[in-house]
Amino acid sequence: MGTCHHQLWVDRRRPVFCIERIFNFGAAFQHHSQRENYFDAGFFIKRFFRIVPPYFLVLILYFSFPFLSEFGHLSPACRYFTFTLNFGLDLKKYATFTHSWSLCVEEQFYLILPLCFWLFTYFKAGRKAVYLVIGLFIAGFVSRWCCWHYFVAPRLPSNDLRPLWNKYVYYPTYNRLDGLLIGVGIAGLFTFYPQIKVLANKYNVLLMLAGVATLTAAYFVCIPKESFNSSLYGFPLVSLGFGFIVAAMVCPANVFFNIKSRVTSLIATLSYSIYLVHKIVIHVTQVMLEKIGLDKNSGLTMLICVVTTVTAALIMRYAIEKPALEIRNRILGRMRSKVGTQLVLEKTN
Repeated sequence: MGTCHHQLWVDRRRPVFCIERIFNFGAAFQHHSQRENYFDAGFFIKRFFRIVPPYFLVLILYFSFPFLSEFGHLSPACRYFTFTLNFGLDLKKYATFTHSWSLCVEEQFYLILPLCFWLFTYFKAGRKAVYLVIGLFIAGFVSRWCCWHYFVAPRLPSNDLRPLWNKYVYYPTYNRLDGLLIGVGIAGLFTFYPQIKVLANKYNVLLMLAGVATLTAAYFVCIPKESFNSSLYGFPLVSLGFGFIVAAMVCPANVFFNIKSRVTSLIATLSYSIYLVHKIVIHVTQVMLEKIGLDKNSGLTMLICVVTTVTAALIMRYAIEKPALEIRNRILGRMRSKVGTQLVLEKTN
């Protein structure tokens, strides 16, 4: 995969999760506007059973069967289990299951977000909460500039530019909040400023074209990937591009809004499992195919890898994800029953 479009490639999952964030944060802002608590125990139970069981299974596989490691060594187990892998990650030493850095960013964000909403409620921020998102977005530029200026630039030129750049610019949470903030921002604008949602719905085609144009600009800004321009402007441009497109697609007037596709639904359903297992499956598939004489970089091998990855994701979905979600639903059902019983007793008294 060429470096010129690496930034777009690594963010290939962003539209799926951007949609998820818009709906999640839309509900959170709606509850916030009504002075209700969205981030209760139920929220964290939902996150836990959605994220942790498949993730822990993959970790168990990696640490139990070293031959599954696709490249280099695993980081210390505590870094994975505490979702802190993305801080100080040195690719020269640890290069296995490194893609879990993005999951670490997301989980750290969801840990801090309830505190932010509590502060919004405490200080009665209301619509002004959107300005915090803008402030954090600008702070991302400052953070990436500092990381480049103080940690990367002084060591240039360097034969280890890629691991150096990844360690100080690409992986840290404070440099990668753009995508999350875009999802929060869209949800906040659509909730607190309904006139903006009306305009987005009316001009959804232009909004989508703006997204395509922004992603096109991002493509060229990210050449080369480990550069100052890519570090400072590449991340937000990619996030804005996908954000514009997703914001347009969730509008009822958009041509894609009412299209029901089993293929895209399946991709969305399996996206998390594919994200977790694809490196293991591709590595094992390539090793096995090499043993029977196939070139691991051939087109046929790539096609077989796609099939085996989707198959593994389906197994993960029905063997781990769905049973975990069923347990989650039973727990939430008991919690709702208990709350309902308490409300009845309070009314009776």
